[in-house]
Amino acid sequence: MARFFNTAGPCDPHDHYMLPPDRRLPEPRRLIDQKLYFVVHAPRQTGKTTFFRSLAQALTAEGHYAALLTSCEVGQAAGGDVERGIEAVLGVLRIAAENHLPEELRPPAPDPAAAGEFRLIDLLTRWSRQCPRPVVLFLDEIDALFDNLLISVLHQLRTGYADRPGKFPQSVALVGLRDVRDYRRQVRPEVQSLGTSSPFNIKVESLTLPDFTMEEVAELYGQHTAETGQPFTPEAQALAFELTRGQPWLVNALARQAVEKLVPDRTVPIDADVIQEAKEVLILRRDTHLDSLIERLREPRVRRVIEPIIAGETLSPDVLDDDLRFA
Repeated sequence: MARFFNTAGPCDPHDHYMLPPDRRLPEPRRLIDQKLYFVVHAPRQTGKTTFFRSLAQALTAEGHYAALLTSCEVGQAAGGDVERGIEAVLGVLRIAAENHLPEELRPPAPDPAAAGEFRLIDLLTRWSRQCPRPVVLFLDEIDALFDNLLISVLHQLRTGYADRPGKFPQSVALVGLRDVRDYRRQVRPEVQSLGTSSPFNIKVESLTLPDFTMEEVAELYGQHTAETGQPFTPEAQALAFELTRGQPWLVNALARQAVEKLVPDRTVPIDADVIQEAKEVLILRRDTHLDSLIERLREPRVRRVIEPIIAGETLSPDVLDDDLRFA
């Protein structure tokens, strides 16, 4: 099957045009080797899951670590119920380990005698003790959790931190939309954050995935040309970068619309007019990704930054640097 521009879920190099994930964010390997815990935050559809899935596979294949990417998203349904949320998170972790780790590197079965709220630290401790390699854990969608469940997960990670790597994971990355200080305390129209990084003050760095450069947009589009013969003109590539500033989902969405819907004939080049038309289609279609960006504009802390810019006014002294970074 021919590869295509992906706009839904993680990328697979066998199915999708994509850039080498390691190139976008080289720092995690250094932090993992140094036995450190860190945060990676970026907007939706920027490649976080693709990056950490690829990194976990590479680290395990190289033979030095037992590395696993798992998601905390299922814990969101538990609300503030800590025991039910922890059980949901551990359930997904076990499934991820069965799918992506050889049997000798997988975590043990849960201990039914362990207290419900502390089953996470219990499992991670026993896994690290018995695993023949240091454990590396990437917790995706961590900020889907909130209230006491989120705080419990962060506290358990912090409690076990001092015993790494022999009795606790050597390195843990929290992966989500927000930096740790912005993790939600409650879900209400006026979303509030924790306001401090103290529940996870063991994190050494907060990283973010950069958007594509102009050269990388050209490289990505060039993969389609190499495989199909259909070129993107230099003007089309430049316009795509100007419209998206390299945001990965937008870069792929423009190209997908152009080559699959507007100009499916591979003998016809994609020019700037086609990219302009693709842009209009995406705006009118209002895909989920665009709706999620619109939803961010409704958050008070974002509005405090964006509204004065639109009105041509100076920012209020009440606007914090954290709000600027988040916006």
